[in-house]
Amino acid sequence: MTLEHLLLDAMRRLDEKHLLGAGGSVSVRLPGTRDVLLATPGIEPMRVSLSTPPSHHHAQHIEVYVARADVGAIAQGGGAFGRMLGSFGGDLPQLFDEQARHLGATAMRRATDGPQQSSSLAIGGNVWSGEHDVMVFGSTVHRLVLNAELLEKCAKAYVLAKATGMHLHTLPWWVCHIANGRLKKDQKRAARRFAQGLLPEEVKGY
Repeated sequence: MTLEHLLLDAMRRLDEKHLLGAGGSVSVRLPGTRDVLLATPGIEPMRVSLSTPPSHHHAQHIEVYVARADVGAIAQGGGAFGRMLGSFGGDLPQLFDEQARHLGATAMRRATDGPQQSSSLAIGGNVWSGEHDVMVFGSTVHRLVLNAELLEKCAKAYVLAKATGMHLHTLPWWVCHIANGRLKKDQKRAARRFAQGLLPEEVKGY
């Protein structure tokens, strides 16, 4: 299956699961090039260069790809609970093992570009929360879809607990340290594969 077909399939799957929302978009990195494919529902995928000034329609996608050599696919939009994170400060504490392993720490997307924005990407997490939407990253298209599903489950638990005033128990620091460390190793391997003009291998197991 070509990357374009994988992109369209991912967008269909995310849309069917209500994880994209109105105005959502999905993109994939094209190995061996400085280009990405960007798609929105109902519109043919467009090829966008990372070397040209981005338009407002895909500026945030481009910013992530330029800053993160390990990211191979991005979904911007989010499900009902993921979109609520901005109303709770944009933070999603690491509450579950799988979350820490595959999503890592959540960063808040800033209103403008600059050092603060770059530092948000530098933490290496796969979730970038905005005021009314959320961006999810993955090294591959398949991992992106899994991450989007995982994010919505974690966001639902967090938002409902926060809204009802329940006490939240986050993971011990050492669990986060080990899980985040494994995520970073995956990201380094993905970055090396992209540098070689290859797609990253799928992550299997914990």
